[in-house]
Amino acid sequence: MHAPARYLLVVLASVIGLHFILSISHADYGRATSIDNIKSKILGDAYPHNVSDEYINATTGTNATRKANAAFVILARNGDLEGVLFSIKQNEDRFNKRFGYPYVFLNEEPFTDEFKKWTTEVVSTKTYYGQIPHDHWFQPAHIDEARAAETRRVMGQKQVIYGDSLPYRNMCRFNSGFFFRHELLKTFDYYWRIEPHVKFFCDLHYDPFLYMQDHKKKYGFTVSLPEYGETIETLWDTTKQFVKAHPEYIAKDNALKFLSDDNGETYNRCHFWSNFEIGDLNFLRGEAYMKYFEFLDEAGGFYYERWGDAPVHSIGAALFLKKEEIHFFNEIGYKHDPFMHCPTGEVHARGKCWCDQNQNFDYEWYSCLKKFEAA
Repeated sequence: MHAPARYLLVVLASVIGLHFILSISHADYGRATSIDNIKSKILGDAYPHNVSDEYINATTGTNATRKANAAFVILARNGDLEGVLFSIKQNEDRFNKRFGYPYVFLNEEPFTDEFKKWTTEVVSTKTYYGQIPHDHWFQPAHIDEARAAETRRVMGQKQVIYGDSLPYRNMCRFNSGFFFRHELLKTFDYYWRIEPHVKFFCDLHYDPFLYMQDHKKKYGFTVSLPEYGETIETLWDTTKQFVKAHPEYIAKDNALKFLSDDNGETYNRCHFWSNFEIGDLNFLRGEAYMKYFEFLDEAGGFYYERWGDAPVHSIGAALFLKKEEIHFFNEIGYKHDPFMHCPTGEVHARGKCWCDQNQNFDYEWYSCLKKFEAA
């Protein structure tokens, strides 16, 4: 081999080696130089998840004459006031001052006058405050408390996140099967879930509720990742029992491949992170999802394990909806610690986003977005 060729190979090997070392030792460098990050920046507006300029122009500004029958839903305690204000003020500034959707606040206890005063003053639209019915929140009578308590004890010893918490289990069960049945939500068709202490990074120039309605979408998300395996050990087996008993509910062209790498034999634990979700309330109220929730509730896994509403919603959406009815909201920059969806390229600039594109979680090794795209 000629000397110049050998020299070129040595230099190339050195560059590749240095890139590999930096990718491992410096997370920001690894994210910035990843193929997926570079690809999304090059594609810009052509990124397949983006809402088209034609749709944005047709439904905003002087054309913004329509609204969906929709509301924001916030489950909170009185002690969450600071975190709630943090979240809804950003939502108002980034989106809702221009679109004017109401807020529904739910709590297992009555809201204080202070909570109502501050949240009403911060937002630009109507606010509604509701107390959750006892049977929708607390552990149901058919649960064997001794068995459930032992589960909490063992999970606590293993330091499983929220593993020893009964209130957390109540919340997961409520969000899985009851929030959409609350009296205050019965008149609405769509919801956008907001939690305390979340961040919205980008100006949103279109109405995601109308987008869902116009494009016949039933469920929308920004972050997807695997669930903790210790919390859902029998959830998939229970789901397979339900599917075997009710094959009529499984949608054609569904998103099973998002959930399973072996055609449904096992669950890969991927789920849509439900602390942010925009959805069709009528899908959740529908026969397929309701029957599924009732089957899970009777099995007791919300208390005998620690089934979360995120995998329950995700499995329901992926099996009972067509893949095309599920939407990834790329334009909505969002963070619930520790994970963040930050739009990249032209979408980041157009939305005047203040998140760091290099911290975008979409194509990190722990993200499930690739599986959703391939489903």
